[in-house]
Amino acid sequence: MSEEATRIHVGGTAGTDPYEVLVGRQLLGELGSLIGDKVKRVAIVHPEALAETGEALRGDLADQGFEAIAIQVPNAEEAKTAEVAAYCWKALGQSNFTRSDVVVGVGGGATTDLAGFVAATWLRGVRWIAIPTTVLAMVDAAVGGKTGINTAEGKNLVGAFHPPAGVLCDLAALDSLPVHDFVSGLAEVIKAGFIADEKILELIEEDPESARTPTGKHTAELIERAIRVKAEVVSSDLKEAGLREILNYGHTLAHAIEKNERYKWRHGAAVSVGMLFAAELGRLAGRLDEATADRHRTVLESVGLPLTYRYDQWPKLLETMKVDKKSRGDLLRFIVLDGLGRPTVLEGPDPAVLLAAYGEVAE
Repeated sequence: MSEEATRIHVGGTAGTDPYEVLVGRQLLGELGSLIGDKVKRVAIVHPEALAETGEALRGDLADQGFEAIAIQVPNAEEAKTAEVAAYCWKALGQSNFTRSDVVVGVGGGATTDLAGFVAATWLRGVRWIAIPTTVLAMVDAAVGGKTGINTAEGKNLVGAFHPPAGVLCDLAALDSLPVHDFVSGLAEVIKAGFIADEKILELIEEDPESARTPTGKHTAELIERAIRVKAEVVSSDLKEAGLREILNYGHTLAHAIEKNERYKWRHGAAVSVGMLFAAELGRLAGRLDEATADRHRTVLESVGLPLTYRYDQWPKLLETMKVDKKSRGDLLRFIVLDGLGRPTVLEGPDPAVLLAAYGEVAE
């Protein structure tokens, strides 16, 4: 294993086993040991864009004695549908997949969400391993056990809590990532900074241009810090009984934007606008100080993340937010900050305050 690899422990909660997130370079050699020697079959779920990677992993595992199959799925959010999940189930059935076999999801957050959901639902749950290949997947989607697919009614409304048996974050995968995808993932890193770890913000503010690149001097530390924030939260609250809600900072509006754009917007881009909205909402509600609210705008803008969305879409966005997972009945609930690193819940804000906050991000 690479000397650069860092192991981040994610504690198990009731009914789930603990696991480790490995962060470093040239980590794919660790996959066989994570799968284990008692496994017979392995299914590698990969997007079309990573066909070569999926086939290389399949061949490598076959050389190690596993019965390995590669299941190619559509790229990005197009993979997160009931139809694609059913296609994966069919492939597992035709390969005689049993409860002792393993699913491997390699790709971005959409792929790992799908692979985890397929694993959670096949025979009521088989082991799975995540190999995230984007910043977003490494710091968010692949860690924590949330799996799911989208429906016409919204994002991630169908899913299951099913933690992986391990996560391999090979930073070498980021070297070929398009800059827009890399920067999009930074939104989740910055979120971790605002809700829990100010050092993340300081590292980005020190050199925003460096933060935008896979070879930046702080890239590995930023990713590791963001993973540690999520690992700490999900270790104590797997199923959003309370604390885990803080990870949804900026996501209520973000998910509404994504649905409105038919998932053509990058998740991180939507989260950036959503965080700025949440900061303004917190400020207008008298929760968040001006300096921290303003810091959102400067940090997000410094790395090139978007800050605005169309003003005329507010009625649609508001209706979508009412069916958000955090809503309770007709009561809208938002994660806001009482200060840096102090996330809390704001329930049923005045509609006029909501509109005023949206006015700060509207174009």
